[in-house]
Amino acid sequence: MKFSVNNKCPCGSNIKYKKCCQVFHKGKIASTSLELMKSRYSAYVLSDAKYIMKTTHEDNTDYSKDFSNWSVDILEFCNQGEFKSLKILDLIDGDKISFVKFHVELFIHGEDKSFTEKSKFLKHNNQWCYHSAQFGE
Repeated sequence: MKFSVNNKCPCGSNIKYKKCCQVFHKGKIASTSLELMKSRYSAYVLSDAKYIMKTTHEDNTDYSKDFSNWSVDILEFCNQGEFKSLKILDLIDGDKISFVKFHVELFIHGEDKSFTEKSKFLKHNNQWCYHSAQFGE
């Protein structure tokens, strides 16, 4: 997908991508779980499998040390979907554990696959990581 760094960030911040989620995709560590959540969403929109893998907790059921195959799986999901929007619904912020509830408008092969998720984030080695999800809550 061609995407200009001067476009509005996919996360919905109304800030240019280069001043928003791109800084995380280029290596800045998210200081909050909400920053991580939004930057992960943008990574899915932009098919940035490396960022998704880097920010996934090792205890996540999708986590794999076979980064090559895992990357292929992530890219297949990214490329088959059309991510329309992210809406943050709730945030339960903590020092070591945090929850972000959000709604994603998503179409796969023209079919509405939108969903609501409550994501669990854990601080691991002083970095927030995506741990797990509960759907439909």
